[in-house]
Amino acid sequence: MFQTFENQAERGATPARLKELRRLMAAAKLDAYLVPRADEFQGEYVPESAARLKFITGFTGSAGLAVIGKKTATLFADGRYTVQARAEVEPGLIEVSSVPRAKLGDWLAEHASRGHRIGFDPRLHTVAEVERLTAALKPHGIKLVPTNRNLVDRVWGRARPPAPKNPVALHPLKFAGRAAQEKIADIQKALKTDKQDAVVLTLSDSVAWTFNIRGSDIPHTPVALAFAIVPATGKPELFVGAEKLEPAVRKELETFAKISAPEGLAARLKALRKAGKRVRIDPGAAGYWFARTLGPKSTVRGGDPSIAMKAIKNAAEIKGARAAHLRDGVAITRFLAWLDTAAADTLDEIEAVRRLEGFRRATNQLREISFDTISGSGPNGAIVHYRVSEATNRKLKPGELFLIDSGAQYLDGTTDITRTVAIGKPTTEMRERFTLVLKGHIAVASARFPKGTRGIDLDPFARRALWQAGLDYDHGTGHGIGSYLSVHEGPQSISRAGMAVLEPGMIISNEPGYYKEGAYGIRIENLVLVTDLEKMPGADRETMGFETLTLAPIDRRLIVKEMLSPDDVAWLDAYHAHVAAALGPELDDEARGWLQAATAPL
Repeated sequence: MFQTFENQAERGATPARLKELRRLMAAAKLDAYLVPRADEFQGEYVPESAARLKFITGFTGSAGLAVIGKKTATLFADGRYTVQARAEVEPGLIEVSSVPRAKLGDWLAEHASRGHRIGFDPRLHTVAEVERLTAALKPHGIKLVPTNRNLVDRVWGRARPPAPKNPVALHPLKFAGRAAQEKIADIQKALKTDKQDAVVLTLSDSVAWTFNIRGSDIPHTPVALAFAIVPATGKPELFVGAEKLEPAVRKELETFAKISAPEGLAARLKALRKAGKRVRIDPGAAGYWFARTLGPKSTVRGGDPSIAMKAIKNAAEIKGARAAHLRDGVAITRFLAWLDTAAADTLDEIEAVRRLEGFRRATNQLREISFDTISGSGPNGAIVHYRVSEATNRKLKPGELFLIDSGAQYLDGTTDITRTVAIGKPTTEMRERFTLVLKGHIAVASARFPKGTRGIDLDPFARRALWQAGLDYDHGTGHGIGSYLSVHEGPQSISRAGMAVLEPGMIISNEPGYYKEGAYGIRIENLVLVTDLEKMPGADRETMGFETLTLAPIDRRLIVKEMLSPDDVAWLDAYHAHVAAALGPELDDEARGWLQAATAPL
């Protein structure tokens, strides 16, 4: 199994750990200490050796930050995680706040006093965040103090797991679509245009994409933890542990890159600083340590050039995505067919996860899952990023909803799909709210939009039907996705913060939802590809749209047909006809028969 089910929270250990952290804070003359989820690579997921937020608070979510004061502790978690956070942290010891991370400076200014010193690890907070906090706190006489060594690591001591040292693999050109040398040349062209001498790539997925390498240092995300410096001219420098490179891999990489030990990164940055070079770092992705090491004269703020490049998939990546989703759709459909006939009185959340992974393994092409499967029965489905454990495992009960959000990593693509399934007979309220979510999903999937449209412009499409009923959800509608890379990839998103322009070739999720705390959760998620600009008959201008890549039926038992418009019905029937035609030939007779019934026209 790629997924484990042990209870990861360590609530009972929290008091002693906080006590020791506060002792170290007092020795450093700090009034508070910031503990983020992020590691020095600023990725969404971290290895166990960098799970500091989980270690100190017990919270296991993939986004959050704790402020540890002399007597109080507060965990900041967004709307996806507030229910989970309250269940995992020690009651009365750590307060859970839903104040947005962007408002952290205002919160600190209100809760700290003039003259207070707030410590932080400069490697774990981005340049933009440190500058934002500094600006918010300075008028109040509150000072941010970088620490040379992470205080949580000192509390952890020898019990801290070792950093991962897994081997690096070359990503085949037939899947990457473009040679690493071509990608590096594009980055160098951008640097020359902007009159910059080099760029530091600090995100692991940026390094993986640029150098056409993959790894397994992070659970479920095929990256190697590494940094890189790409100069405007000459060979780029890849900072990666020698133990991760087998001779054949090293030989290939050395044809176009210099390989250096990670310990040499600081000296290299200082050499660039001494030489007066203009070095670009992405303030939203690079740790503050990079700006401190380069110094203000050498630091040039600018976006990581690879982010926009990798977001637009090339022909090979698009071909791979379609193949991956066809393969994954067969596995998902076999799972849904099995689920419909399984004995509901014995089936639980963990068994569902095991079965689904088994169907994916049967493809003989599964490399990993793309994240821990969210398998939520009844009230657990209302926890947006619920992770089932042996302690929380729950049976799938008749009359309830079951939400399963999962994904796979294949060499040719990354998948992410959510389906909500009725177990037994659903209530009228469940069906009505499912249909409202479906209307939002269809509104996005069928949208046409002109060049220059951003995700923020499309986000209301997904929410309008829910808003009309006085309902909503507290997460974004869609995120970008990598090509055998991160399941969450920028810059594109469909959300209230989605300011990136959507471009043909981008892959993004379409996943509106609704969550009734303590009762059930609903989410319908497909991945979609932004299509090329096209001038429709009789139109004045060209528009883009979405091609739905995900192939799996949507539960017809949860749909109130009368709530759908004729266009909604036409979209759903066409989608289901496409699913049946694509998947039918790949299934056995029993599963094909189930699929035909599940995709019958409304």
